[in-house]
Amino acid sequence: MQTLIRSLLEQLGEDPSREGLLKTPERVEKSMKFLTSGYSADVEQILNGALFTVDYSEMVIVRDIDFYSLCEHHLLPFFGKCHVAYVPRTRVIGLSKIPRLVDVFSRRLQVQERLTNEIAECIREAIDPLGVAVVMQGTHLCMAMRGVEKQNSATVTSAMLGTFRSDARTRAEFLQLIQRT
Repeated sequence: MQTLIRSLLEQLGEDPSREGLLKTPERVEKSMKFLTSGYSADVEQILNGALFTVDYSEMVIVRDIDFYSLCEHHLLPFFGKCHVAYVPRTRVIGLSKIPRLVDVFSRRLQVQERLTNEIAECIREAIDPLGVAVVMQGTHLCMAMRGVEKQNSATVTSAMLGTFRSDARTRAEFLQLIQRT
């Protein structure tokens, strides 16, 4: 990868041997490996047995989870907040595992729409809840820095499964609870 980065720097008209760029290929390689580490992540290992049988059937929400991802179209960052809810049937997920799942799917080349669905589907498959809801609010640098150059725009996506899709009251309760107060 470092050879490609050196070549890219040259194609941009830079001198990869100048002092400020000497270690750039190594740093970019480390950065890209971290930013795309979701490809090698094992969801089973991340959940690591943190699925628990409980007698609880009310909504569980983890909101304001920071996420950072790379747009698959331009390799530019997009980032924001993710809100996840589910209504357990018989099992719950350890709370710290939900932000970790968000990280797994965020650390891949993505589009926000697919990212939202992947998080929801992963939770559905892991615990078979009555419903799952995911709302993501993102700022896309491919829109802010280039193209339409709209710095203050936000993209909101949602995935509503099970009772969140079929029951308007459950959906409304979730949407009300994730509003900033």
